[in-house]
Amino acid sequence: MLKIRSIALAASVCALVATPVWAQAGNQPQSNAKGPAAPPMTEAEFDQARQIYFERCAGCHGVLRKGATGKPLTPDITRPKGEAYLKAFINFGSPGGMPNWGTSGQLSEKQVDLMANFLLHEPPTPPEYGMPEMKASWKVLVPPEKRPKKKQNDLDLENLFSVTLRDDGKIALIEGDTKEIAHVIPTGYAVHISRMSASGRYLYVIGRDAKINLIDLWMKNPETVAEIKVGLEARSVETSKFKGWEDKYAIAGTYWPPQFVIMDGDTLEPKTIVGTRGMTVDTQEYHPEPRVAAIVASQQHPEFIVNVKETGKVMIVNYEDIDNLELNIVGASRFLHDGGWDSTERYFMAAANQSNQIAVIDSRENRLVKLVDVGKIPHPGRGANMDDPEFGPVWATGHLGDETISLIGTDPEKHPENAWKVVRTLKGQGGGSLFLKTHPNSSNLWVDTTLNPDENISQSVAVFDVDHLEEGYQAVLPIGEWADLGEGPKRVVQPEYNKAGDEVWFSVWNGQDETSAIVVVDDKTRTLKKVIKDERLITPTGKFNLYNTLHDVY
Repeated sequence: MLKIRSIALAASVCALVATPVWAQAGNQPQSNAKGPAAPPMTEAEFDQARQIYFERCAGCHGVLRKGATGKPLTPDITRPKGEAYLKAFINFGSPGGMPNWGTSGQLSEKQVDLMANFLLHEPPTPPEYGMPEMKASWKVLVPPEKRPKKKQNDLDLENLFSVTLRDDGKIALIEGDTKEIAHVIPTGYAVHISRMSASGRYLYVIGRDAKINLIDLWMKNPETVAEIKVGLEARSVETSKFKGWEDKYAIAGTYWPPQFVIMDGDTLEPKTIVGTRGMTVDTQEYHPEPRVAAIVASQQHPEFIVNVKETGKVMIVNYEDIDNLELNIVGASRFLHDGGWDSTERYFMAAANQSNQIAVIDSRENRLVKLVDVGKIPHPGRGANMDDPEFGPVWATGHLGDETISLIGTDPEKHPENAWKVVRTLKGQGGGSLFLKTHPNSSNLWVDTTLNPDENISQSVAVFDVDHLEEGYQAVLPIGEWADLGEGPKRVVQPEYNKAGDEVWFSVWNGQDETSAIVVVDDKTRTLKKVIKDERLITPTGKFNLYNTLHDVY
């Protein structure tokens, strides 16, 4: 039995039973879209374009191309614009966060032409994926009773980094002290996040292809002890953190099919699946693809907090009885994406990116506190918590669509006049920011601009002094230049601190066939400390210091 309790707005959870198949080039459906008809594509061309779209585009524009972080790309929109317009947009990108796939070298001229043609055709619909498919993919490689009883290696797990090797389908475990790769572990494609178990022993990673690896960090050579594929595309994984329920369950949310699954925390055995298809929070229209974005574990109750992207609803999932799940559904704002906790770990700050808002969710009272208007297309990652010298505790987000950084007051007790409003707006280098970061032991705020089409901006990072925010960013560090990699797009992405907060690490994300690196900067002096280069370091993107990830330090 599934109990659903609606909060703020009426809501429903609907599981639509259907088993569509991928459209093939020889059987491409036609539409009534205005504009020139789509040029014919061979089956091989259609399959290649479909794969490129999955790897590069679906995360922002949706599997069905209905848009979310990125704009809709359905034929009724693309055909009137025409193939030439689409080629230019794919090739050059935009300051609003659309990567310059062509001029950066990520796509060849032929591939740009192919993708422009593909976008004129109807989007293929992928198949559903349920419990039989999950069970078929589930493997326990090392049962819990055969795993080590104590740690068998010398790794400092609290200062270890899990680094996504995006296009290589692996993660690298890099030691924070030596800056050396300790282990490389095969995973799913394009790992989106790494999450630590509450015990600090297990590492959960999930790829864009919806494969989850459960990695035992106590083993002499850390390796995968269980794995499962929970769908066709996914982004989020988390474990239970409430006292008495630590690591009993894991949860993963998928982009396709739109649903989440609760699993056994030690083995990844799938227990129950909940579909997220339903009505949008504003117009109450049915949406066929409301994807699961960020998931966080509540410290207030035995619950997971789940962002449902396209419908704009936050599902608060009580896991005390998974055979009789209870869902509290909080109406927030459409296009919910990523987000993180305020400094007290009570309020979940969730970005509704195409609505240009931050939804504040009180995890103690399970309610929407406020929708805060911010800049264009907020993309905070997990955000950044700091003490503003004038306004008190704040949480910050950058934006894909403009150069601003919004600081929101988060202390309703001591600073009620500043709570849940933008108290300060900073000006960064430009649009295309994916992540920003600070640390309790630092006075710096670092802001990347990874997706800006200007390579001078995308290959550098701006740094603000938290104690003097009114002065604007104080320096722009040439991280890409410091990496000294030669050719390639060299996008600088995701500042991440070590445990001590005296170093900040940046990925310099190059092409798959080009040299990439991680640049380590001394946080106090803002000077280059180390460039980590290794032939195994292929397309590094996200980095997760295991201590900071476990304790929500950001």
